[in-house]
Amino acid sequence: MPALHLSLNGQPCQVDVEPATLLVDLLRDALGLTGTHVGCDTAQCGACTVLLDGAAVKSCSVLALQVAGRGVRTVESLARDGRLHPAQDAFVACHGLQCGYCTPGMLMSAVGLLERTPRPTEAEIVAALEGNLCRCTGYVDIVAAVQHAARTMSGAAP
Repeated sequence: MPALHLSLNGQPCQVDVEPATLLVDLLRDALGLTGTHVGCDTAQCGACTVLLDGAAVKSCSVLALQVAGRGVRTVESLARDGRLHPAQDAFVACHGLQCGYCTPGMLMSAVGLLERTPRPTEAEIVAALEGNLCRCTGYVDIVAAVQHAARTMSGAAP
């Protein structure tokens, strides 16, 4: 079994992995990071979205060995020192979640966008989230949450 070396949530990580293991399975089963959800197994829903070198990817469509030497961030990386990330706070404040199943993937897509585009337009937000499906909210509150997070992260009034 090959050893996989990567940066996981900002920390060096080494784990033995079977060649056919999907990244989502490595994260959830081998590493216990269950914030990354499995929704469809076909890369359609986005519940398994993580950041790979800063870009949002669906971890059910990536082999674990493909991330060798790269940086992977999961939803577990967002809260720090007992404080939620501004995007997490915004999802709560703007009612951008209901059942919560899609929320980790939505958050990771949103954070990826906000890190590369600190003041996105509504169209940019919609485009960044288009690969994430939500059956509960209708997206209006999710877009509002990302807009709120962008204002907070840029120092503007929420």
